Amino acid sequence: MKTDDLVAMLSTSVEPVDRMLVVRTVGIAVAAASVLAFAIMLIGLGIRPDLITVRAFMFLLLKLAFTVGVVGVASVYLTRLARPGGERKTSSIMVAMPFLAIVLLAAMSLAFAPSSYWDKMIVGDQWLECLLSIPIIAILPFAITIWAVRRAAPTDLARTGAFAGLISGGVSAMAYALHCTDDSLPFVAVWYGGTIALCTFAGAILGPRLLRW
Repeated sequence: MKTDDLVAMLSTSVEPVDRMLVVRTVGIAVAAASVLAFAIMLIGLGIRPDLITVRAFMFLLLKLAFTVGVVGVASVYLTRLARPGGERKTSSIMVAMPFLAIVLLAAMSLAFAPSSYWDKMIVGDQWLECLLSIPIIAILPFAITIWAVRRAAPTDLARTGAFAGLISGGVSAMAYALHCTDDSLPFVAVWYGGTIALCTFAGAILGPRLLRW
């Protein structure tokens, strides 16, 4: 076969690439992971009983603002990292913004409180439950996110895995917020932020194994 004939054959019936496919796949995965995390929380822990009060609802909104911010920013980055060479076009600076915001609010909260209250504000009553629950709830959302990313072709597997872990930790914390009765901002910064960071680290470790292609 001549070169011209080969080129003509390969160029026959060529369809345009669906540039939104990765965005849709990641978006569906994040939505499914969020629903699953909520279902696990509801079955295993239950919603906090005082959620109908104004105080509890306002603190829930603050927790959700932090966790939804984490998931939203991380999802944007993951859609880029899922494509070959996407890491060259992606700077991770913005993903730190939700964490910096909650740390700043936590520091302000501590600054206006007597130092004798600091231990209670940071440790709270549910620190151990939070430390265990968020990573455990995040397992299945992480599996869903990894499955979605495997349908693409990431080339920086550790970084992509880290963002998959970040999203799974974020959606898990988002669901756990509906159960958690510790409303101190320092508690949220330390234990929500810390467990999400733990999920991110786990994702970076597992990414090269689970995303290899």
